[in-house]
Amino acid sequence: MTAPLGFVVCGAPLAARAPDVVRALTDQGWVLSIGVSEAGAEWIDPDKLSSVAERGIATRRRHATEQRRTPRPDRVVAFPLTFNTANKIAAGIMDNHVTGTLCDALATRAPVLATLMVSDRLWGHPAWAGTLDRLTAAGVRFLDPRVGHVTEPEPVPSGTGGEVVESFNPSWVVDAVAALPHRGS
Repeated sequence: MTAPLGFVVCGAPLAARAPDVVRALTDQGWVLSIGVSEAGAEWIDPDKLSSVAERGIATRRRHATEQRRTPRPDRVVAFPLTFNTANKIAAGIMDNHVTGTLCDALATRAPVLATLMVSDRLWGHPAWAGTLDRLTAAGVRFLDPRVGHVTEPEPVPSGTGGEVVESFNPSWVVDAVAALPHRGS
């Protein structure tokens, strides 16, 4: 595994389990390049995430004069992928480190595994069906956070975020990442 596995954290309750998922992935030998959105940082304990990360955690885009922090990832995990971030990347909006990583992955056809956490309240938004169509057409694979299967995207029932967080098994991500093809495969 020469290229790191990109791992981006967006702002939803499931982000609280990011340290557990990072630990599970590193225990399996993955080297991670981790990015956390501003909203994602509100859902996690940054010290806990830093303690399990082998490399630093990016919380902002690099400046034009800065060198890349890590090689471009061969694959990317969005954990969780939110309504906001999904709509942005489907539209090609790169306004932070996380959307930049995901847009780059989509543009270069790097495999993306998204643990989608979008409520049934937002599922009917007029933009949402098009977003899902664009991401699916780009090859994004969706991991259901309730049962751990890579499947068609499904909403999370409103008010069940705590249950989803509690029952989530980090090995689901490990198994799904292992099944992802390499870039260009």
